Amino acid sequence: MIGYATIGVKDVDAAKKWYCDLFADQGAEVKVDIGRLAMIGTQSGQPMIAVCNPYNGEAHEPGNGNMVAFAADSKEQAEALYNRAIEMGASCEGEAGQRIPDRFYGGYVRDPDGNKLCFYVFG
Repeated sequence: MIGYATIGVKDVDAAKKWYCDLFADQGAEVKVDIGRLAMIGTQSGQPMIAVCNPYNGEAHEPGNGNMVAFAADSKEQAEALYNRAIEMGASCEGEAGQRIPDRFYGGYVRDPDGNKLCFYVFG
């Protein structure tokens, strides 16, 4: 149902590299690049993350209560993405772990621009 989520960043080139490196094992790459905005994903027509300098030219501001959640194939993959993000300079917002017994496993970080992310798996 979701086509893409857009997050504001300070430096589009740095954000493109950060997200492509984070999801390199899944084959993520820049699919669309129009300068101030780039869409990163694994396949056209599948959900993507867009990183951009805000259209109004003002500074980006991560929202309070906003978060982009990335589905993983397993608990191990969710934990690996969480750990990789931390190694790449993200800050911890909740270590990877079981949140709801037998139902939800996730780890939470803030990317270098302060945007909140979750890596999760149901079941």
